[in-house]
Amino acid sequence: MADVNTVNGDDEIVGPDKKKQKTSPSVKEGILLGYGNPLLDISVNGTEEFLNKYDLKPDNAILAEDKHKSMYSDMAKTFADHVEYIPGGATLNAIKLAQWLLRVPDATSFFGCVKKDEFGDILEKKAKEIGVNVKFQYTDKESTGTCAVIVTGKNRSMCANLAAANLFTEDHLNNSENWSLVEKAQFYYIAGFALTVSPPSILRIAKHSHEKNKTFCMNLSAPFLCQFFKDPMLQTLPYVDVLFGNETEAETFAKENNLETTDRKEIAKKLAGWKKENTSKSRVVVITQGEGNVIVAQDDKVTEYPIIPIAADDIVDTNGAGDAFVGGYLSQLVQGKSIEECVRCGNYSANLVIQRSGCTFPEKPSFQ
Repeated sequence: MADVNTVNGDDEIVGPDKKKQKTSPSVKEGILLGYGNPLLDISVNGTEEFLNKYDLKPDNAILAEDKHKSMYSDMAKTFADHVEYIPGGATLNAIKLAQWLLRVPDATSFFGCVKKDEFGDILEKKAKEIGVNVKFQYTDKESTGTCAVIVTGKNRSMCANLAAANLFTEDHLNNSENWSLVEKAQFYYIAGFALTVSPPSILRIAKHSHEKNKTFCMNLSAPFLCQFFKDPMLQTLPYVDVLFGNETEAETFAKENNLETTDRKEIAKKLAGWKKENTSKSRVVVITQGEGNVIVAQDDKVTEYPIIPIAADDIVDTNGAGDAFVGGYLSQLVQGKSIEECVRCGNYSANLVIQRSGCTFPEKPSFQ
């Protein structure tokens, strides 16, 4: 993964116009902590024959079945000359984007579960190269979670095997070294996918954030979570200070919780006004709409922000765009920047990532 290089600790960013942008001195080591499902994306330029071997469609995204379990090592061998390993999973994607933008070594930390196997070692190494302080929980019961990304022409077939990522437990937080990272952090981000794994871990971190008047951020992440993991989502929502989601997720949440509206601005406003434990600061709700404006609600105010226009021919891969937006937003949030600046950097990050294959980025950002 040559495009993602080791962070060197230099807090100066030189943009295209030679202006230097400095990361705020308020950004300290460990300021942002994420917990989620770590997956190693294994990306190859594949063949129709390989897709047929594992009964995959050229343009689809599925969860792995038993027949796919041997595919990941097979990919690594069959396409050894051009296989690309990318640290992934929704939360880690956002955290690594934030780390890339912040340029402060170990500004971000990450919890998740892997196995000490070949793919687990690669995942940990790649994440640390970006500058993320990963503190994994290890299991011997399942292999490290992986996501096969098989590119044929302009199509991408994805097959995710959560495996070890499904086995994270609250025990990881009982370790004093790990909990010290929770205490050090001032901001937290957890994608909604973790609701399927360890709701007690999410609530414990969320309640700590509330008790210490820190900032807890979460993502609706997928319509099925709003439908089938509604209870743990609603238990966590009162502790959420910044809530992310896209248009489909917002509409599904509204339907499942009888908000009696399909208007996305109204949905955002109602989510912003949802019961909140920490009443000293109001909740911010951010809804992305693909090619449409970004909707932001806070209190009774709704603001729309245009995205960065892009030609269809310049779009390479939209997967990871939402995670990239969140990463950009978080990078400014932890610096105390305005909502407008947070959204602007979110749009910058999403626009950059969709022009590349996978959730990847160049050596240095040009955001200023």
